[in-house]
Amino acid sequence: MVTRTGKRLEVPGVPSCSAILKPLVNQLIFANLAHRPLRTLLSVLAIGVEVTMILTLVGVSYGTLDASARRARGIGADIFVRPPGTSAISLSSAPMPEKLTARLGALPGVALATGTMVQPIGGFDTLQGVDFPTMNKMAGGFHFLSGGPMQGDDDVIVDEYYARQKHLQVGDHLKLVNHDWRVSGIYESGKLSHILTRMDVLQRLTGNEGHISAIYLKLDDPARADAFVNQLKQFLNPGDPDHGYQIMTVADFVSQLSVNNVAMLKDFIYVVIGIASIVGFIVVFMAMYTAVLERTREIGILKACGAGGAYILNMLFRETILLAIFGTLFGIALTYGTQWLMEHAVPASLVQETVYAWWPRAGAIAIVGALLGTVVPAVRAVRQDATEALSYE
Repeated sequence: MVTRTGKRLEVPGVPSCSAILKPLVNQLIFANLAHRPLRTLLSVLAIGVEVTMILTLVGVSYGTLDASARRARGIGADIFVRPPGTSAISLSSAPMPEKLTARLGALPGVALATGTMVQPIGGFDTLQGVDFPTMNKMAGGFHFLSGGPMQGDDDVIVDEYYARQKHLQVGDHLKLVNHDWRVSGIYESGKLSHILTRMDVLQRLTGNEGHISAIYLKLDDPARADAFVNQLKQFLNPGDPDHGYQIMTVADFVSQLSVNNVAMLKDFIYVVIGIASIVGFIVVFMAMYTAVLERTREIGILKACGAGGAYILNMLFRETILLAIFGTLFGIALTYGTQWLMEHAVPASLVQETVYAWWPRAGAIAIVGALLGTVVPAVRAVRQDATEALSYE
């Protein structure tokens, strides 16, 4: 019992209330969560959304870069020549002279050489012009699901993902770069862009006759790719091999397509993680602060029964961790929903992967943020006077 001065009195031979309450802490936690289901569900939902934001962004970043890497490998080339000043994930429209393709193709050891032209058409999409016979030979053949290669000047071919996203069939028309195109074929994804047309037509439409965006080389002996890159640097960048045209093996190019190598993308991920963590922190803070206010009398009773500050903190922090764990599991489950949505709604624009390595990281971020949000309410609960708490209305 508790006296008017707030002191606890123990009865000899009778177990103290604190000894009785100690093994009941988990029951008290679950009882409180069940007693206030709406607040519990909102807290779990908020933490789940936080985790989903993190995992979805990471999954899209990894998935989009990995899809680009798969398409680069699908070309079948050994060496990639790009204009000066370009990054791993972008190309200027057409800054290279097309005649350079023939010069490189005539070098000893080169089996095939072909150029491409990339024209941005908004968002993540590009229209890519190719010399189809040469590109088809280099890539080991395009597998058409319906239709076939471009025949006329207005023909384009699209991969299965773009066709699904835009609901296109062979013979349909679409307008790109202020021109009306006809879909002549739908091919299996995994090579180049989602939309391909004849390079000479695209050059003429965009005013880039005689210019291209990149050159792909296939060697007689792929094992000599690294040595051939060094020769090409001396050939194309005399006097300064490390500047000018960017020349690398396709394997090296693919290795650059990672989150760690794209600084802006990496920074963006950290910004979104920070925003998601702040949202989770605020929601948990409000939920736990309200919980402490609603349980003022309960906390007073626990203190009168011998529960100390450590007991109260233990109970509140355990409750928070439980909410964070449930929220993390819900968030992980929700990412499969966003993955399904992207796969069926925008398969040609965004690709989301399941990055298992980020599950524990997202969970740790959610738990730490939730615990930080509980600190102030928990301190307030510990500082409550037992007598005043018992008289709280």
